[in-house]
Amino acid sequence: MYTILVIEDDNYIGSLLEECLAAEGYHVLRAWSGTEALLLLEKQQPSLILLDLMLPGLSGRELLPRIINTPVIILSARAGLDDKVDMLLGGAVDYITKPFEMKKLLARITVHLRRRKEDTGDVNIPSKASAGFVMTFGGLSLDTGTRELLTPGGSVRLTRTEHAILKKLMQNPERPVSKSALLEDISTDTPDCTESSLKIHVSNLRKKLKQAGAGETVESVWGIGFRLCPGR
Repeated sequence: MYTILVIEDDNYIGSLLEECLAAEGYHVLRAWSGTEALLLLEKQQPSLILLDLMLPGLSGRELLPRIINTPVIILSARAGLDDKVDMLLGGAVDYITKPFEMKKLLARITVHLRRRKEDTGDVNIPSKASAGFVMTFGGLSLDTGTRELLTPGGSVRLTRTEHAILKKLMQNPERPVSKSALLEDISTDTPDCTESSLKIHVSNLRKKLKQAGAGETVESVWGIGFRLCPGR
């Protein structure tokens, strides 16, 4: 079982997080201040940390550099770009602005625990978080759990971002998906994708699909975004 440390001085938010995480099968630790969290981290190493920035005593900004070998997701009401950039460059793996949607937070947690699993070989991910399903369209078959794509020409190896893009398009077959909607949705799987890099990822995905015999499957819709269509 994965252990998540919630460092949050707001009792309502902290209790809500604890309840929801426990319902998802995680073991939850709580700390109400940066100083308390630092003492706790001397005795235990959680699998992931949810860190508020505005904490009594030692702030979240001061605590972050002292956290070693544990992924940290920042939860903060500070929505400025500079704050986000500083925290991500300072070692956080993600930054979520309050108020947040619990469903999206749980998805982000799943993503970063999967990355931890891939990096460390840790297999103790809760079953709810690791479940996948198979999506099909035309001659394509995508396993969302393993990220394996089967095409008429065989299996295709996708990057994390390519998988997230294709999954979103397969959820909306033959319907245009705007760039903004695509970026918003896939951010749960790949938060580092930007509008400028999206075109590159889509281009690489197209090449892989074409080389695998799927044809011209992903087409651009001028002024909107992209659409998944039967290969030509």
